[in-house]
Amino acid sequence: MTTPHLLIESIGVLAQQVNITPEAPPGSAGILKIVNWLSWFVMLAGIAALIYAGGKFAWERWHGGAVEAPKIVLGALVGGIIATSAGTIMTQITSAK
Repeated sequence: MTTPHLLIESIGVLAQQVNITPEAPPGSAGILKIVNWLSWFVMLAGIAALIYAGGKFAWERWHGGAVEAPKIVLGALVGGIIATSAGTIMTQITSAK
């Protein structure tokens, strides 16, 4: 066996023996509460953006101006998808073993 091969096998054996279990630090309940509030605000902002985009779309159609409302709708939808899936993604990452 060559030295690099032995080193790689040793690292592989050591990596299998490491068992990491995530644990919340003391005082994290307050931080989680703030994160939940921010999540609620992001969802509220997304709903407000969709309502605004609907009104802007109607205004643009009525007055024949440039159509910018679909960009706002698309931005709100993409932001909402990212915001609502962030918790699920993080839960899957932290629960994977």
